[in-house]
Amino acid sequence: MRRPRSPHALMAAFATLVASAGLVLGTGAAAQAATPLPAHVFAPYFQAYSSDSPADLAQRAGVTYLTMAFVQTEAKGSCTPYWNGSTAQPVTPAVFGADFTTLRARGGDVIPSFGGYAADNGGTEIADSCTSVDAVAAAYQKVVTTYDVARLDMDIEDNSLTNKAGVDRRNQAIKKVQDWAAATGRPLQISYTLPTTTSGLASSGLAVLKSAKAAGARVDVVNLMTFDYYDGATHDMAADTRSAATGLYGQLAALYPDKTPAQLWGMIGVTEMPGIDDYGPAETFTTADATAVRDWATAQGINTLSIWALQRDNGGCPGTAGSDTCSGIVQDPWYFSHAFAPFTGPGGPVADDFSLAVAPGSASVAPGGSATATVTTAVTSGSARTLALTVTGAPVAGVNATLSPASVTAGGSARLTVTVDASAVPGTYPLTLTATAGTLSRTAAFTLTVSGPGGSTGAVVNGGFESGSLAPWTCESGGAVVQTPAHGGSYALRSAPGAAQTGECAQSLTLVPNTAYTLSGWVQGGYSYLGVRGSATASTWTGSTGWTKLTVPFTTGASGQVTVYLHGWYGQSAVYGDDLTVS
Repeated sequence: MRRPRSPHALMAAFATLVASAGLVLGTGAAAQAATPLPAHVFAPYFQAYSSDSPADLAQRAGVTYLTMAFVQTEAKGSCTPYWNGSTAQPVTPAVFGADFTTLRARGGDVIPSFGGYAADNGGTEIADSCTSVDAVAAAYQKVVTTYDVARLDMDIEDNSLTNKAGVDRRNQAIKKVQDWAAATGRPLQISYTLPTTTSGLASSGLAVLKSAKAAGARVDVVNLMTFDYYDGATHDMAADTRSAATGLYGQLAALYPDKTPAQLWGMIGVTEMPGIDDYGPAETFTTADATAVRDWATAQGINTLSIWALQRDNGGCPGTAGSDTCSGIVQDPWYFSHAFAPFTGPGGPVADDFSLAVAPGSASVAPGGSATATVTTAVTSGSARTLALTVTGAPVAGVNATLSPASVTAGGSARLTVTVDASAVPGTYPLTLTATAGTLSRTAAFTLTVSGPGGSTGAVVNGGFESGSLAPWTCESGGAVVQTPAHGGSYALRSAPGAAQTGECAQSLTLVPNTAYTLSGWVQGGYSYLGVRGSATASTWTGSTGWTKLTVPFTTGASGQVTVYLHGWYGQSAVYGDDLTVS
């Protein structure tokens, strides 16, 4: 990814041929458990260089398929594949194997991805690093047989795009592995992930596909990185995704003239970067863009949707561009994963399809107030259908959400009205709008923030974590709600420090300006910090290994806006929090 940063006579004959060419067929050569991927799959990238568990993070995000980034060599000139180029992470069942088995038990799978920006810049992308076609093919085969996967992804960008020897070597190796897979009865797809312009591949990306065709290598999916355009323009990211994919469609049609339109669209994938990409705010992929792209992708019948990356799918750093751990925009945790997950399935384009959107996508309402938004629908294929509109998720007593009218014909609009009683508890809550026609439904998200102190106590929402989920808390990678240990009730918060993070979990509040408050809560674990920042700054900590109550007095400033947080310390053990309040 653009980040600065696997009849007997025939079998025997084929094995002899490949062995003579130098490609080793190991004990895993026979077809194992590999199952073809769905015709349409959402497979977000997982940063394998993080400390997260793929199976755990996928479960928390509500996804079943992952693209694992990245496989590369440990040094320029090497032919040995490692995860992240780290000799501590060899391609063996002991590394990620248990996670992959768990994902398959849930009905999903993984797509190992070779390359990435760091490999392209460091010369450790395997086809750039290794000068033997047979050795590169053997590395691909090793990943396929070790993990029994049905697709390999080639993430090729920057320097690797212009390394013609590496481009040709890669495609020749892909051809060898595809021949082996066909002879052994093993399903194997190849996808190319490539940077794009808003009108399709640049000449360097198109040259990669032409090289594949010349080598006789089959490219099953061309996955566009629809972000990091770096063209100095302000972007409508959803519209630019459509125009980039349409441009690619034309390029594929010229390259593969015998394919039908449906087959050509079925070769296309897009990967979005949620929130603010590396370029900056001018390239911001919003929550509204997500539903628009999903509905377009479903109607168009493309093959793959993805995001870079799963660890970014949270709003923990508003205003920050290009973070590895958050999107840089205000969003619910896992919003983009939840929006794209329904894309996975077997079917083609949907007849008489429609889209749903809401604008604005959020509102802040004080107790006793109200807000409105416009809900729009559109026909994306076929004819207009009658749509039943509903809104769900009003989280607390005193919050009411209604739609008028409750039924429209696709292409029509409705008004969302949210009213907040004086007794409503402050916090940030997701509402889900749904448009349904028969068995088909489309959703859009609206984020409601109830402002104000909401009484003398209880300003922290879900401070006891008895909902069993984090919302509206956001945490750095590894943060989660757990059942053991818990101080009160059945659940508590776990913060997960790491070598590069304190494991902070936080929640933003709007309190009465220039007013004294006390943040309090029970914590456990070495280096447990509880504090507040924003219009007030205060914190305290303890090293106790048992439950200890901490209190943090503070006085709000003129805005009344603060963020309360719990975290540990770099490289230290997990810390736990429970029964957190502001009074």
